[in-house]
Amino acid sequence: MKKLLLAAVMVLGVAQANAQDYKNALGLVVDLGDGETLFGPQFKHSFDGRNAGNVQVMFGDGITTLGADYTYNESINGANGLNWFVGVGPQLSFVDGGRFDDKTYFAIRPQVGLEYKIPSAPLAFHFDWKPWWNLSNDSNFEAGRFSLGFKYTLN
Repeated sequence: MKKLLLAAVMVLGVAQANAQDYKNALGLVVDLGDGETLFGPQFKHSFDGRNAGNVQVMFGDGITTLGADYTYNESINGANGLNWFVGVGPQLSFVDGGRFDDKTYFAIRPQVGLEYKIPSAPLAFHFDWKPWWNLSNDSNFEAGRFSLGFKYTLN
C-alpha cells in the first residue's frame, strides 16, 4: 500500500510539473477575427505550473488595448509540451474616433485554447478562441475572435 501511495504522489508531482514547464515568457500576440486585427507585446507568468497571469498591450488602426488574463493550464497526457488552458480577463480599449469622438471600452474576454512549448527550445506558441464581450458604449458580444501568441520562455 505504501508503494502504491508513493507511486501516486510521484505521478501527481510529474503531472503538476508538466502542466506548464516555464515560469515566465515574453512574446507577441495577434488578436484577430471579426473586426479590427490587433497586435502587440505580451508577458505571461506562471504562479505554480497550473495557474498563470498574462498581460498584453495591443495596437490597431486608431485603437490601443490593455488586457490582463488569468488562465488555468493543464498538460495533455502523451503530448509532450502540449497544454490546454481556460481563462478570463478584463480589457480596456482606447479608440481614437476623431477630434471629439474618442471612446474607452471595457470588455471581458473569456478564452479556451492550446499552448505548445517546444521541449528542446525556449519557445512556446498558443492559439485560442477569445470572444470579446464589450460591456460599455452599446454593449455587444463578438464570438468570432481568436488570438495567436508567440513566446520566448525565460525560465
